[in-house]
Parts: sequence; C-alpha cells; structure tokens
Amino acid sequence: MVTEVEKYLTDQENKQLLRFITCGSVDDGKSTLIGRLLFESHLIFEDQLSELQSTSKKIGTQGDDIDFALLVDGLSAEMEQGITIDVAYRFFSTDKRKFIVADTPGHEQYTRNMATGASTADVAILLIDARAGLLPQTCRHSHIVDMLGVKNICLAINKMDLVDYSQDVYDKIKNDYIEFSNGLNFDNINSIPISALKGDNIIELSKNMNWYKDESLVQYLENVKYNLEKKNQQFILPIQWVNRLSHNFRGFCGQVAEGNISIGDEIIVKPSNKKSTIKNILVSDNEQNSCNVGHSVTLELNDEIDISRGDIICQKEFSCDIADQFQGKILWMDEEKMVPGRPYIFKFGVAESNGSISKLRNRININTFAEENSTTLELNEIGLVNIALDRKLSMKPYIESNSLGSFIIIDKMTNNTVGMGLVNFALFRSENIQWHEMDINKELRSKSKHQKPTVLWFTGLSGSGKSTIANILEKKLFNLGKHTMLLDGDNVRHGLNKDLGFTNADRVENIRRIANVSKLMIDAGLITIVSFIAPFKAERRLARDLMPNDFLEIFIDVPLKVAEYRDPKGLYKKARSGNIKNFTGIDSPYESPENPDIHIKSDEMNPEAAAEKIIEFLKNKNII
Repeated sequence: MVTEVEKYLTDQENKQLLRFITCGSVDDGKSTLIGRLLFESHLIFEDQLSELQSTSKKIGTQGDDIDFALLVDGLSAEMEQGITIDVAYRFFSTDKRKFIVADTPGHEQYTRNMATGASTADVAILLIDARAGLLPQTCRHSHIVDMLGVKNICLAINKMDLVDYSQDVYDKIKNDYIEFSNGLNFDNINSIPISALKGDNIIELSKNMNWYKDESLVQYLENVKYNLEKKNQQFILPIQWVNRLSHNFRGFCGQVAEGNISIGDEIIVKPSNKKSTIKNILVSDNEQNSCNVGHSVTLELNDEIDISRGDIICQKEFSCDIADQFQGKILWMDEEKMVPGRPYIFKFGVAESNGSISKLRNRININTFAEENSTTLELNEIGLVNIALDRKLSMKPYIESNSLGSFIIIDKMTNNTVGMGLVNFALFRSENIQWHEMDINKELRSKSKHQKPTVLWFTGLSGSGKSTIANILEKKLFNLGKHTMLLDGDNVRHGLNKDLGFTNADRVENIRRIANVSKLMIDAGLITIVSFIAPFKAERRLARDLMPNDFLEIFIDVPLKVAEYRDPKGLYKKARSGNIKNFTGIDSPYESPENPDIHIKSDEMNPEAAAEKIIEFLKNKNII
C-alpha cells in the first residue's frame, strides 16, 4: 500500500523542474520576492516563521511587519545591511511545478555572483523598482543573462504600492524596457506589475490593479514554456583525476557535464582523438549500467589510453574545436583594469592554460549596445575579445555547449578570478605554419661561445641608473671575451616599438615584444642585458616564464625622491607639471620585485661597484 509520504515524493519527482534567477539593481526587492514565494508556498515551518517574526522586529526594514527578505539573506552582513551579497538558492513547489530559484545580489561589486546564478537559469525574473525605472545595473544584468543564453525574461515591476498602483508608471517602464531590449536575443519578455511586500499579483491577481488582466507571477512560472532540451545532448566528462588503485585498475574520474552514457558505448578522448569503449561505470563506488549529467563518476575503459586531467571523454560522434586562439565575449570582474597582452590563466572547467587577451575588439555600451573603441575594460564592463592560449584546448561555441564554451580568467599574481567569458568561435592558425627544428641550436651556439646564455633583466624607476650600470656591465663582459647584446628601453622605442605609447596596454605590449626578442637572443647563445623600467610584475613574470632557466631579474632600487633629484632627462619635472601622462612613479604605478635575483640599491653604491657585484654573481653561478 502506497503511503501519503511515498505518493508525495513520487509526485515531486515527476514534476517538471524550472530553474530561475531573480536579478536587477540593488534594493529592487529580489529577496523580498523570494521570501514571499516561500511563505505563500507554505514551505516555512512554524519555528522558522516565529524566528522570522522576531528577527524582523530586531533588524527588519518593515517595522512590525514581516521582512520576507530575511528568509533569503542568510549572511549576517546581509541581514545587517539589508542587502544581498552571496547567491542564495532556494527550493519551492506548487501543484504544477517545482522550482529552484537563485537570489542574486544587485550591487555592482557583486556582479560576478549574479553571473554565477544566471549560468544555470531557464528563466530570469528581472525586478525593477517602479519608483526608479531602468537603472544601469538593470541593463548590465540584462546583458549578462543574454550572454549566458537565458531566453525567457519576466519583467517584474515591483513596489507598485509605492506609486499608488499606477498603470501609467507601469506602462512607461514596460515600454522603456522593450525599447532597450531590442538589441538583445530574448525569445519572450513578459511583464507583470507586483508588490512583493504586499503580495500583489504574486499568487493571485490583485484587486489593487484591476487594469492588469494577465497571469500572476506564480501562474507565469507554472506555465512558461522553456527549452527542456539542453544545448548538447552528447556525453561530456571532463577528467579531474586519474585513479590508479592497483596495477590492473585505471579509472577516470569527474562530473558528467552533459549527456549520458552506458556500458559498452563507444567513446572518443579529446584532444588526442583516441577511441575506446566503456568497460565499467562507478557512481559512489557502486557499479551502474549508465550515468547522467551531474553524476560524479569513475569510468573504466576497455583500452589503455593516455588520458590526463583536463582531457574530456565524450561519445564517439562528438566533435569540437581543438584550438589555442578564439574569439569570445567577456565580463570583467576586477577592480584592476583588464590589459590586453597581460598574461592570465584561462580555465575551462578542469582544463586550464596560460594565455592573454591578444586583442580587445570593442567594449559594449550596456545602455545603447554600441560597440565602442577602447584599450581596456574596467570593473563590470563587457567586451568582445580575441584570446591566445599557450596550448590547444577543447572548446565549442557557448550556444552549442555550456561546459566547453565557458571559461574564467584568473590573475597569475594574485590567483583572483578577474573575469568570465563565453566562446563565440575558434580562430585557427594556418596549418602551413609549423615550427622548424634547426641543426644548429642554442646548445651548439653556446658551446662555441664558451658561455651560458642568460637574460639579465634590469628593472627600476627612470633615473635609477639602469642604463648606466647596464652599459658598464656590458663593457666588463666584453673585456672578458663574452658575447653580449644590450637592449635599452629608449633605443628599442626608436625602432621595433616606436608604434607604442605609454598606456598600460602599450607598456605590456612593449615588454611582450622585448621578452620574445630576448628569447631569440638566448637561442643565439648570447648574454643579453635588458634595461627597461618594466613596471608591472605580471609582465616581468611573462618574460621569466618564456625562458625560466635562463632569466635573472636585477632590481636597480632607488627611492623616488632620489630618482627625481637625478632626473637626467627632465622627465619627472614634466610629469609633475602635467606635460607627460602615465609616467611611472608619478601617475602610473611601479610594482617593485619581491624576490629579485640581484638587488642593487643605486643610491648606496656607485655604478662601477654595482656592475662588479653583478659580475661576481655571474661567476658564482658559473654563467661566465
């Protein structure tokens, strides 16, 4: 005999699940709306209701009335400030459907959290305060849900009670949004006037707005049609770990990103394109005949294949691009500006690669959709970019595959996530361009010169003495019979880099070019002296990473006031008077090395002694 509990559980299991997000500007009432939905769905226990009533009186914003936002704002900071910081996921159900809702923050500094919530949503409820109308964050959130492929928008014009339930106010906001969203790719936009606090048009149509005759919000959520079919139904398993329990067991572990697979099915591994069949499937250490999206699994194959973390196992028919360059759209999420050419880590799920934003094609104006020229992206700005990786990864356009078409951007120095992005399409280099191995290589050239090729990378403020010390050092090395090349910052800007200015983006490109020239000099067997300000740690790290075994960082350290006093070119004086912009040390930062290989304080040591100190270091390291 089936019990009521069993029947309830069966009914819940068979209900269609709708995932939706609430978004919009700060204080538009998102948390209050979700609290009201939970309350009206009778998903609050009596002890929770009692606690809510007590908390509402202490720190609520509604006087003696219940503050429904407190049901969702779980962090103490959220309760105290009356704002949402983190993404809060809540479950509720009605007779027709079950729902998972993501309540996301409205503040600009938490836009990254909003993007996280939108990434799994089928529908977006975009709240607008009837008193304020469209705000910049309203437009920004609309762009983000559009980027992430959400096609159904419910425009919930909230706080209608505070504008006397005016139809004119409602109609104006609705029309303004329809006009704004013409540049986005939404399939359906439904508009509903509501008061989340008072409950108007939440469950049933409100008598306070007799002029509105369509669905209530819950009726909309129960009836909205959305694409139940995922973008890609083929099996994708990104490999997180290779499990070798014993000499005769080799399992490939990860979470199924898309599709399903069964024992005996044929698979292909990307990017190697090796093929096999499924021998066994383990889910929570239990053998199963199949596995589905979301399952954490271990797969055994019938063939010995070299598979590593970051590879993907997919169905035999699956195809994707294997590329190291692509075009995409990114949302910048860091206080520090994005700089084209700067090295970052690009992470596609488990797989990751070093790389850089090779070109900012344009910045997108969130209000007009205009494609604007720009040299950088600032916090919460959206741009169309070209990205170059240092190795090939498996990828697909985001509109075809969520898991292979999305990535995050990580700062190499701080390990902070600074951006998120979506793949538009892969960019392919000509297959006719290949690396040619030469018979005469770096080792042979070095041996003929009787020296170890090394880059001596001088960095420091203008006026620190870099060029003077570098010049003396080269003469000493030359007198010792060593083969050298001196690359001076000013000299290089007369030729190779004369097209570059002094913006952050130009400085990054300046160092990128010199780092690659230095690597060629190393291959030629030369001791290469590089004398550049090189103000940013990330770019000096890029140079070191290009030639990790042949790079020495030499910090010519001097207090700013001493460099200004010296001012051999009169640059500081011009910078102080405003005649030179973006001058390092004045209105552009210099990031001092933390652990240079050689540290010289040039205000305490004359150039001759400094050069001799470097010579002694090179002898001790058997470089000369």
